Amino acid sequence: MNAIEVKNISKKFKVYIDKSSSLKEKILFKKRNYHEDKIVLQHISFNIEKGESVGLIGVNGCGKSTMLKLIAKIIFPNEGTIATHGRVSSLIELGAGFHPDMTGRENIYTNASIFGLSHSQIEKKMDAIINFSELGDAIDQPVRTYSSGMYMRLAFSVAIHVDADILLVDEILAVGDLAFQEKCLQRMREIREEGTTIVIVSHALGQIESICNRTIWLKDGTIQMDGLPEDVHRKYLQAIGM
Repeated sequence: MNAIEVKNISKKFKVYIDKSSSLKEKILFKKRNYHEDKIVLQHISFNIEKGESVGLIGVNGCGKSTMLKLIAKIIFPNEGTIATHGRVSSLIELGAGFHPDMTGRENIYTNASIFGLSHSQIEKKMDAIINFSELGDAIDQPVRTYSSGMYMRLAFSVAIHVDADILLVDEILAVGDLAFQEKCLQRMREIREEGTTIVIVSHALGQIESICNRTIWLKDGTIQMDGLPEDVHRKYLQAIGM
């Protein structure tokens, strides 16, 4: 059974060449105020089976983060369809959804409810989320006082405790200390073994190889290669001269 089905996806963004700042400038220089369509993904299709762990790799600008946001339904395609089957938990934009003036504890309630948990379910998981985050007394401080590493700890702790069927991760493990990164990777291996479908975007190929059984390499908005991580990574590193 497929957890994710991507069919003939294309995505483009408008890139404005010149933005006039006043009405007078807009009128006088209206020919300069135009946009071009930047095509990020072109006719992408793939399926990810339930319980599969997949890495998305490629150079900056290849469309991998855009692909993850499309799967998460943060943005939507210009063409094609994406179907996900089950509850989706995402770690895509660090601290997204956190209210800066609310405490870490209060943000746990807010974020977990967004992922679909009831108040009573959150109560049962609260101690486990706080303990995993290792935030200690800082959990009752406003998150605007948090460092980027503390943001990551809180965001990851919530995301892995909402019993998701699909977990989407975008470079978030690049933040924070190495010990906590390894703790996160170990937890991802555990939830993979529990049957959670994982899609991770990362430049750290070693991390992908430790978690994933498949890699999709995106190049110029298309799929360049799809296969075993060690095979795809070897070709990718050759292509970028490493």
